[in-house]
Amino acid sequence: MCREKYEISMPHRFCQICKQPLVARYDLTKGIDKSVLNERPLNMWRYKEVLPILNDQNIVSLGEGMTPIIDLDSLNTQLGTRRLQVKDEAGNPTGSFKARGLSMAVSKAKELGITEFCIPTAGNAGSALSAYVSRMGGVSHVYMPETTPSVFKIDCEIMGAQVTKVPGSIKDAGAAMVSENIEGKWWDVTTLKEPFRLEGKKTMGYEIAEQMDWSLPDVIIYPTGGGTGLIGIWKAFLEMKELGWITKLPSRMVAVQTSGCNPIVKAFLKKSDHAPLFDNPAVTIANGLRVPKAFGDRLIMTTIYESEGYAIDVSDAEIREGMALCAQKEGLFLCPEGGAVLKAAFILKENGYIKSSDHVLLLNTGSAYKYIENM
Repeated sequence: MCREKYEISMPHRFCQICKQPLVARYDLTKGIDKSVLNERPLNMWRYKEVLPILNDQNIVSLGEGMTPIIDLDSLNTQLGTRRLQVKDEAGNPTGSFKARGLSMAVSKAKELGITEFCIPTAGNAGSALSAYVSRMGGVSHVYMPETTPSVFKIDCEIMGAQVTKVPGSIKDAGAAMVSENIEGKWWDVTTLKEPFRLEGKKTMGYEIAEQMDWSLPDVIIYPTGGGTGLIGIWKAFLEMKELGWITKLPSRMVAVQTSGCNPIVKAFLKKSDHAPLFDNPAVTIANGLRVPKAFGDRLIMTTIYESEGYAIDVSDAEIREGMALCAQKEGLFLCPEGGAVLKAAFILKENGYIKSSDHVLLLNTGSAYKYIENM
């Protein structure tokens, strides 16, 4: 935010001057021909020229990335748009898009000589950190709200993580973690409090462009808690535009939250550049959306405004409706966050934000099967 620069060879978290997230920038002036992708494996590491790992030997991977984009023809007929698709992140290692960010963060930490980590999580991020840290031979400390489905705790523990359940929301889990991470003895990979998870998440944007033959959809609808995926996809689009890989103006980015925890929506309605702390967030079946204060709120708001996007909330009843609709019409079992974005698409079509001529892409961020307790 303040334009201060930091050296990539040293471990840094957020900016010590303005206390805002650090963002990795690349020298794109020499250009990169996208033909370099032709012979590379179909995973997120194919975009290595715009990723922060300097030595491939430091990559800690379980095969994350290049998830499918699926046409939703029956739902599109009902919605009434030019095309409706979903990018399904459920097939990633540990069952969610969090694999991308944590694979990147752990890989860069390995490159910097870091082996012990901590994270507050609503579930999926803890699963991903535990897996990648186990693979690299490190130690992870995971803090999660008591309301987190037990499958996530089991998932983390079987990977060898030390798990602590905390009363309250992910904000309370983060506070408990900070109180025990004395003098920063563990590397904190809280969303956007280090710069590399974002670089993993942005690979969704590169994949969307490549899978669509470098022609982007008109609208992308994304479930937004910490917001790294929303910010990352937009970052990827801006990088690709600078590289000349895409020529069409990037997609309009829509953030979806729950009505019981909607700080980004409140900020959007007020045209604010930051989001307030949301007091007493309601328990929801969409655990990943119960984030009362995103550390990267300014980056989220910038993404929405720059893209001429939107922010909208839905209730748990509407989330269930979206999940059931997609399952019965398309045979695709969305996670609750995915159900939220589908329901949001119908509301946005009704209020006129989405047009009949639009090509709409939804993001299903994880596997529904981890949420069975919630259902």
